[in-house]
Amino acid sequence: MGLHLLSLIDLPEHLVAPGGFDHAAYHPTMGWLYVAHTINNTLDVIDCQTDAYLHSIPDLTGVAGALVSPERDQIFTSNRGENTIGIFSSSTEDELVKVPVGIRPNGLSFDPTRGHLLAANVGDPSIPGSFTLSMVDVTSRKMVASIPAPGRTRWAVYDLQTDAFYVNIADPAQIVVVDGNQADRVARVINIPAFGPHGLDLDLKTGRLFCACDAKKLVTLDARSGQILSELPLSGSPDVIFFNPTLHHLYAASGEPGLIDVFDTDEMRLMETVQTEKGAHTIGFDPDRNKVYTFLPQTHRASVYEDS
Repeated sequence: MGLHLLSLIDLPEHLVAPGGFDHAAYHPTMGWLYVAHTINNTLDVIDCQTDAYLHSIPDLTGVAGALVSPERDQIFTSNRGENTIGIFSSSTEDELVKVPVGIRPNGLSFDPTRGHLLAANVGDPSIPGSFTLSMVDVTSRKMVASIPAPGRTRWAVYDLQTDAFYVNIADPAQIVVVDGNQADRVARVINIPAFGPHGLDLDLKTGRLFCACDAKKLVTLDARSGQILSELPLSGSPDVIFFNPTLHHLYAASGEPGLIDVFDTDEMRLMETVQTEKGAHTIGFDPDRNKVYTFLPQTHRASVYEDS
């Protein structure tokens, strides 16, 4: 049991060397995976049914994040190099709309009921007050709120059950919570007992948040109460994590030295560690086929693993 390598997918060469990728998001209706090819200012599209590269969506300067809303057939990007978020659908990629937000947007989360997209802005330490969360109304294509954040933001998730956005803050080590009903302010703060909260994902069934921290720790907490449930060591400083609700596995990618830790979330134990490639800090996940995609910056490829 565990991850086994299926194939390798060649992706477009980096326009500048060295190059790299960032967040990826899966579209269940299309069966496509969208990955931020940051160095190329594009979103690369992979067909998860055939594990083939399809095409790239251009003109997304410094694209860092990708997020899919299957309910609305909308794809969102955080374009860190131009301080905008992108909005388009799978059938109208050429009609991409950009909305100005805060400084250096990165993490994205979406409330499909209200049509509110939260962009967590990395900010610029030299600019006071630039650590912010931008709330965008995707129907009107406008930023409707700018929320001060206590520090550099990382990834974000939205939980329909608690009707709340959860956003990792690197320092101070916190998760800030924005209530969906009052999406113009921070409702509460959850302190995290490890430095550098980074990757974040949610187990909808149990209401647990999984927070992977730069301190090489995986912290699990209750989303409603903020109670810390467990702390486990990671094999490296993590970036992207994904929870597999079918197999109850969690995947945590670390670029140094280049690996994926796989956890059993029922027993909260490390199952295996899979070596990838130095600098491979980001992954994508296809929940329909239990496949994990690792993006390899040195060889501009994606390695495809199946979990069982």
